[in-house]
Amino acid sequence: MKLYRILLPLIFTAAILIGNASAAQLPGSIVDTQWLAKNLQEVQVIDVRSNKATFTTQPVFELQEKANREVLTQAGGHIENAILLPYKSIRGERQVDGQKVKYLLPEKDDFEKLMQTAGLHSGKPIIIVSTGMTPKRVNEALRLFWQLKYFGEDNVAVLDGGLAAWLNDGHKVVTTEGSATPGNWKATATRTELIATPNDVSNAEANVQLVDARGTEQFYGINKRDYVSAFGHIRGAKMLPTEVLFRKDRDAIKFYSPEAYRSILEISGIEADQPTIFYCNSGHLAAGPWFIEHELVGNSMARLFDGSMHQWTLQNRPVKTVMLEPLPATCKSDLSKPGC
Repeated sequence: MKLYRILLPLIFTAAILIGNASAAQLPGSIVDTQWLAKNLQEVQVIDVRSNKATFTTQPVFELQEKANREVLTQAGGHIENAILLPYKSIRGERQVDGQKVKYLLPEKDDFEKLMQTAGLHSGKPIIIVSTGMTPKRVNEALRLFWQLKYFGEDNVAVLDGGLAAWLNDGHKVVTTEGSATPGNWKATATRTELIATPNDVSNAEANVQLVDARGTEQFYGINKRDYVSAFGHIRGAKMLPTEVLFRKDRDAIKFYSPEAYRSILEISGIEADQPTIFYCNSGHLAAGPWFIEHELVGNSMARLFDGSMHQWTLQNRPVKTVMLEPLPATCKSDLSKPGC
């Protein structure tokens, strides 16, 4: 009996080690459909999407004469055994300095509980799959990637092209309801070096680059989202719009090479190896350039401003905008005032 008590923990530990050793080794922060199909049984797939109803519907293809093929118009269904994670569930509203701020990173315990409830397990590679049909949808996967990294997860990658690429390459999907059992995933860290706060942005040293991931009209202040309180951009920011960061491959949105991204950054006046803070309206689109610079280009000094323009303007911090109308009289003596 004594020998049994001694051997049992050793056998259990060995079983865990063997199980982990049998798991696939990720080739990097991005995997393609061929790699995922080959290693599907050795990884766990998280399907993150805004329209959760499409998780259980068939994909929709339409014959288009101009393309001379059937074109994917809705990425329905999911990869077998995928865990469904509605995008809205991964961010939330929190009180910050007495204000309700939307779309923020959850508290550590809340995020851990969310991942466990979804069925995520520790010690097994994680592949995040978006629907992959637009840059906005790809950025849903990249935002989740950033959050997992922030809370200590390194064994994670994103499927290039998402579900659209999976379908384009002839792989099957299923339309069954998700039935994941609770997982044991743990948030093992809070990597503050990956996140920026409004004060970090205000107090940034001269060598810290500030990059706006929104489109041209919002950058210049022609229009804005309803949850952003002022037009324009944070002063000193450079523009790197989402539409220049991805390429179209049939019906899927995919990444460029690291070399291509270095060229895009150079043309945009952004140093690839300098401290950089990325922002957008809510911390969604900014996850794209953060992922590209941090994971693909290799800049460990890249951070994401979680609250982005929503929090920045909620706090009445200064912005730069085009003067479509004459300045208010109160601005003429001091352009640093909110709204000037």
